[in-house]
Amino acid sequence: MWQAISHQLSEVLGRQFKINEREAIQGGDVNQCYCVGDGEQRFFIKLNDKDQLAVFKTEAESLRILNEANCVQVPQHFHLGTCRDKSFLILNYLPTKTIDDDAGYTLGQQLAQLHLWGEQAEYGFDFDNYIGLTLQPNKWRRRWDKFFAEQRIEWQLQLCEEKGLHFGDIDTITANVAQRLSNHQPKPSLLHGDLWHGNTALTVSGPILFDPATYWGDRECDVAMTELFGGFPASFYKGYQSIYPLDEGYQDRKDLYNLYHILNHCNLFGGEYMGQAQNIITKLMLWDE
Repeated sequence: MWQAISHQLSEVLGRQFKINEREAIQGGDVNQCYCVGDGEQRFFIKLNDKDQLAVFKTEAESLRILNEANCVQVPQHFHLGTCRDKSFLILNYLPTKTIDDDAGYTLGQQLAQLHLWGEQAEYGFDFDNYIGLTLQPNKWRRRWDKFFAEQRIEWQLQLCEEKGLHFGDIDTITANVAQRLSNHQPKPSLLHGDLWHGNTALTVSGPILFDPATYWGDRECDVAMTELFGGFPASFYKGYQSIYPLDEGYQDRKDLYNLYHILNHCNLFGGEYMGQAQNIITKLMLWDE
């Protein structure tokens, strides 16, 4: 496998690349990750089964679009390939450390600039992608309430139902989600889509974001997720607010937006998140037996 990766990298680089250093990188729940080098250049490799190539393909395209926006630093995609029973994504390698207060402020400003970037009339994306290993539908819709209710909450509830995880009548919950957002039609913003602290780091050239699940949606979805699992410094929010202050009602919508990610954790990691999801559904009165 590593010989095949060396060969494919050599073709991409236009010179011989022979792996003489390889280090496993810890921290991912989904892929095997490695840093490889030949003494001249280093690369970050994400490795998974061959049938996961589509996941890597959509990630590479999301990184391309985020790079095009040129507002936040994200990894540079070098190559997408397969060998035997494996698929892999090759990115540039940058040594990283945890975001500090100064970098948090900068990242907040950069995220706000990303959310202001571009003009898009609808919500969605040109293709479906993945949140972790869960398919994320992105069919274009003109109304935000319909997009989020149907392609985020309803979709996850259906996947949960297939696994025997039941939270109430799906049609009723979906209708209630749409109703709660019916008067909220925000500017479509380009989102990272999976913005928890584990997908951020600090490099010598500033903050970096990785593992995107990009689409055009309500910017509050990104901001809400930064609060879901903690880990973002207070300076991050100060930086964001200095560029693009949050609208009234964000606090009322935050839990609703994070319900999507909690449901996805139910689907990815099992029923341990059931209680958290049920608490949000009850708190927001989305389903009442």
